[in-house]
Amino acid sequence: MAFESEAVEMVARLMALSARTAPKARGIDVIKTMIVTGEEKTALAEAMREYGEKHNVGFFIRDAGNVAASDACLLIGSLLADAVNLDCGGCGYSTCAEMLDAQREINPPATPYRGPNCVVRMADLGIAVGSAAKTASIHNVDNRVMYTAGVGALSLGWLEGCGVAYGIPLRASGKDIFFDRTR
Repeated sequence: MAFESEAVEMVARLMALSARTAPKARGIDVIKTMIVTGEEKTALAEAMREYGEKHNVGFFIRDAGNVAASDACLLIGSLLADAVNLDCGGCGYSTCAEMLDAQREINPPATPYRGPNCVVRMADLGIAVGSAAKTASIHNVDNRVMYTAGVGALSLGWLEGCGVAYGIPLRASGKDIFFDRTR
């Protein structure tokens, strides 16, 4: 099975490439990626489990088990202090400058994600995550996009400068552990 785990790690690198090259507004890249395996993957699963226990959120604990059982996990985040300068109001503020000022006022954050965030940058993040998941699918690697893994990564201080992140754990096995779940 070692060769399958090695293949999954190779696919994780291809997924990171897909996230990096996904289209982004104004051609400005604000995406960060990180591939975790081994001890880092164990630390991520533990951070997710701890968050779930602290906040009494069972799906964090369930997802932590999935991450622990995975071969690798790709983390994808979007830098917080950025806006496309369209003053579109999608973030809830009249101008991008007002949104960026509001980000600086919320310190430390009371929620797992930092914000407010530029809605266009969040679309960029979604496109990058979707491109990465597509790459896993093309290579027949079981995967699932997880909010919980992103929260765990940010709680560990990973993906520095990012306000929002997702994780995509990966596994090569005869049974898809990410969708055939009991809870």
